[in-house]
Amino acid sequence: MAFKKKGEEKIIDVDAAMQGTLSFKEAVNLRINGKFDGNLDTKGNLTVSQTALVFGNIVGDNIVIGGRVKGRITAKERLTLLPSAVVDGEIFPVKLNVAEGAIFEGKCSMLHDFLNPEELARYLEVDLNSIVEWANSGKMPGSKNGDNWKFERKEIDSWIASGKIGK
Repeated sequence: MAFKKKGEEKIIDVDAAMQGTLSFKEAVNLRINGKFDGNLDTKGNLTVSQTALVFGNIVGDNIVIGGRVKGRITAKERLTLLPSAVVDGEIFPVKLNVAEGAIFEGKCSMLHDFLNPEELARYLEVDLNSIVEWANSGKMPGSKNGDNWKFERKEIDSWIASGKIGK
């Protein structure tokens, strides 16, 4: 793993084979060049280069895929599949850019600014009953119109970042 600082911009290159979980609380520019088996939770920009092979779940802001990914990808701002990309799994982008030549096999559900309880359960990868319980108890930010809950994705992301999930 190589760390570079360009001004205040943090760039991390992962060239080796790794497994486990990589999680970043601050924005970084992460580039995966080798094999990664596990979960990536990033802020900032993530690039899976043409030489990379990733097995696992990816959550990030701006994600660019040039290599192979098998798993679930959640892009909170934008997901770009380059012509060399091969993605097998579920993708959940706010914005999606697929270049000619990219291969995608799986399911795509676009993220919206507002989510219903079912969409939020999928987004957070938790049980629907937990979402309803947290919302009804006031532990989770959301608004209710009649019998229907709706949740603003940005508020939910801030709530998660504050560490209040499930408390």
